[in-house]
This record gives sequence, C-alpha cells and structure tokens, in this order.
Amino acid sequence: MLASTVREPEPDTETVCWQPDSTAVLRFLRPDGSGARYQPLHVVSDDGDTLLGWLPAGTEIVGSGPADGGLLRDLPLEQRFRVPRRQFRDRWHGTSTLRLVSERNWSSVWWFFEPDGTFRNWYVNLEVPLGRTAGGTDRIDGVLDLVVGPDRQWRWKDEDEAACAVRAGRITEAQLRSLRAEGERNAALADAGEFPFDGTWTDFRPDPTWPLPTLPPDVLTGPEH
Repeated sequence: MLASTVREPEPDTETVCWQPDSTAVLRFLRPDGSGARYQPLHVVSDDGDTLLGWLPAGTEIVGSGPADGGLLRDLPLEQRFRVPRRQFRDRWHGTSTLRLVSERNWSSVWWFFEPDGTFRNWYVNLEVPLGRTAGGTDRIDGVLDLVVGPDRQWRWKDEDEAACAVRAGRITEAQLRSLRAEGERNAALADAGEFPFDGTWTDFRPDPTWPLPTLPPDVLTGPEH
C-alpha cells in the first residue's frame, strides 16, 4: 500500500484528554491504517494536545516484524519495508522512557533512563501524527530519527532506512521532507539548550507505587477508526 493512502486526522468533535495515572496507548500504524506497534504509557500529564507518559522496562507491548518470524534487522535493507509483517506480544526491554507526544508535532521526544534511573539520552522519534482516539494517540513512524546525547550533541539515525522506506512507498518524499524539517527544528533546540533539551525531566523518577501500564485485552483485534 502506497504512503499516499495515509489516513489523515479527522476533525475533533470532542477533545480527548487522559487523566493522570490512567493509560494511553501510543499506536504506530501502517500507511493503510492497520496496526503495527502499540506501546501503553502511564499518563503523567495531558492537556488534550500534549501527553507526557511513562513507559517503564518490563511493560508488555505489541511489536511488529516479518511474517516469517525473523528479525527485521537481519533482512537486506531494500526488503525491510516490502516483506509482509505480523504483530506479536513483546516486552519493552532494558531502559525506561518518558515520552512527550504533541498532536501538533511530527515527532515525539523520549527521555531514556538506565535501570538505575540515570538519564542516558534524548531520542527524537520522527512521526506523522494521525490524531487521538479514546484509547490512545495514533502515529505513523517516520523511520528517520534524531539521537541527542546528554551533552546535547546530536546525530541523525536511520537515514539509509528512510530512503528505502520512500522507495518502497512506506512514506512519501514530501513526508520525508517534513520529517527531516522536524528533526532539524529539534536539532536547533538542542544546539540552543532549549526545552525539551534544557535538562527538564532528566532527573525524573516515577512514583514507586505505579504499576506497569497495560494493554487493552483486545489490542490485537486491530485499531478502531
């Protein structure tokens, strides 16, 4: 399915806003609207536009990979966005992340924390925003990303994969230009030491009583549109 068929956000008839300590699912969809990766977030705050959510290590997620059960990274680059995919239950491993997700931005910013709580780095996940549903916020992963170190030095990630995604029809040239522009906007903020790269939340510690966020029981039946 070509990226030109991407589902556009529908006008909001009622603002969806999640209460602190509830769960919102960050859902990465494919261009045809089918489900790919789902990640439940413990809601720290939300104003109807910008969600701050916590994804701790060990949380059950839904992953996406080749239909034959292999690993995506083991495939030749040109095949990674062409082979059939399947969803599967998995766990978020190793690090924990704090996510800032704005419906206005073609990105979400992630704070990565080591198992002992030490801040490791920022990660700008470039995305196409598709709007909210009652259960979560929908995005299309833009493939291209930006990694920002604790010293605010930054680098592009997966530029080669992004080019392949365009050739495979996974995203369009126009979308990639917008995604790169969003990455450049964040890089400029990092260079200037401005929010979200000003040290805010690098000392974040979750409430130890918070349970792991959980996925809805029907998560693999497909997203609602």
